[in-house]
Amino acid sequence: MSFEYFIGGRYLRAKQKETFISLITMLSIAGVTVGVMALIVVIAVMAGFESDLKNRILGIESHVVIMRHGSPFSDYHRILNHVVNTNGVEAATPFIYTQIMLRSSSGVSGAVLRGIDPESAGRVIKVIDGSPLLNLEKMHQGKDNTGSVPGVILGKELAKNLGLGMGDAVYLISSRGMISPMGYLPAMKRFQVVGLFESGMYEYDGSLAYIHIRDAQKILHMENSVTGIEVKVNDIYNARHIADKIVADVGFPYWARDWMQMNHNLFSALKLEKTVMFIILALIVLVAAFNIASTLIMMVMGKTRDIAILKAMGAMDSSIRKIFIFKGMIIGFMGTSLGVCLGFIMCKLLEKYKFIELPGDVYYISTLPVRLEALDVFIIAAAAMVICFVATLYPARQASKLNPVEAIRYG
Repeated sequence: MSFEYFIGGRYLRAKQKETFISLITMLSIAGVTVGVMALIVVIAVMAGFESDLKNRILGIESHVVIMRHGSPFSDYHRILNHVVNTNGVEAATPFIYTQIMLRSSSGVSGAVLRGIDPESAGRVIKVIDGSPLLNLEKMHQGKDNTGSVPGVILGKELAKNLGLGMGDAVYLISSRGMISPMGYLPAMKRFQVVGLFESGMYEYDGSLAYIHIRDAQKILHMENSVTGIEVKVNDIYNARHIADKIVADVGFPYWARDWMQMNHNLFSALKLEKTVMFIILALIVLVAAFNIASTLIMMVMGKTRDIAILKAMGAMDSSIRKIFIFKGMIIGFMGTSLGVCLGFIMCKLLEKYKFIELPGDVYYISTLPVRLEALDVFIIAAAAMVICFVATLYPARQASKLNPVEAIRYG
């Protein structure tokens, strides 16, 4: 061990008459600890929110959507076969998308209608399990054989708003109707609720309705056309590359969007919020860094004679700087280490016991989601150490500039 580190370690153990400096040192360590712990917990909670939101969105939306410029397309079987055989694609399904009105005996509500193929939609849309899709297919086949009404799958919030349950009848009203002697009449058809789904997000649960793709084509007069094709890929972060490859292969007039583009504003806002919270909470560490600087300045003032003797014995200015930088970095390291440990423990407690509850009528979740990522912890710890290092530079520089003759004469 070099003498700079030896002396810096000795200075950490304050003497009886330097109790005030020792107290400030402890407060500096506590400040860094609290700042690092708060940063880790808040960033972990925000990462948990982002991950949970991403899973819920991808449970109801596909990874890639392929559509045609200007109008639906009828040759979707050829495009579908090409998409399924593309590297990185796990599954694909055609869909029809439009806005409709739903009317029940309890009320009327606007909704987003999606016509799906029950045979392939379950491999792309995770939020709808096998039972509603099977019921939807059975109702469609029964309609063809016996003339019974087709089935519809509704979001739980949408069904609640309309006062509907399993087996209830609901009327679907579309603007694509027909012209009669009395004027333009919207199309209206009776459906039976065969399934309910819950994604956990009100925007989806309160607006989405699924019917068989053949029924959607019939009521919307689309013959054998579809709005687009939904694609599920193996790697969600490679969705943009796969979408570009599909468009390059099938050519114009087809285009594609991946899930990050479709939810760009939402995830950009989450990223900005996470960055702002990091900057705000880093100010706690910055305040602790001022305490470190104050401790070192008072230490320099109290060790003036010691510094002068060391310089008279041949110590270089760089050695004096190292002594006080080492002392400040030890304070920062101790505070950062304690903060990381306490932050990790707090995250584990939040994850296991969920003692913080959120109001269900405001948030889509009832407890705080926590996701502790190693990269976030490393960035927080590194940022704290950098702030502590910067705080040591001025006191260390002032100590190294001390004139030994003047210090011994007046010290």
